[in-house]
Amino acid sequence: MTGAVPQETTVPVLGRGVRLRQNRADGSWVLLAPEKMFELDQVSAEILRRVDGERSLGVIVDDLAAAFDAPREEILRDVSAFLQDFAAKRVVDL
Repeated sequence: MTGAVPQETTVPVLGRGVRLRQNRADGSWVLLAPEKMFELDQVSAEILRRVDGERSLGVIVDDLAAAFDAPREEILRDVSAFLQDFAAKRVVDL
């Protein structure tokens, strides 16, 4: 569903052939996709570490809001936009 606005019940999953990997030397995270690589900042990595094909957007948002003691509505807005962007890049399926 590229371009679709994810609902809280949407279960995001990494796209086919996409892998999240941590650099053992410095602890940084990268998202590896066929012929693509994305270096992730801390926020992006925290979101994508929770994208496991089992947790819904609502569960991911609840977890992030609790982990960072941040307003749920703000987290929901930001994570939804992030996932839409990565779905448009064809590395996350919504």
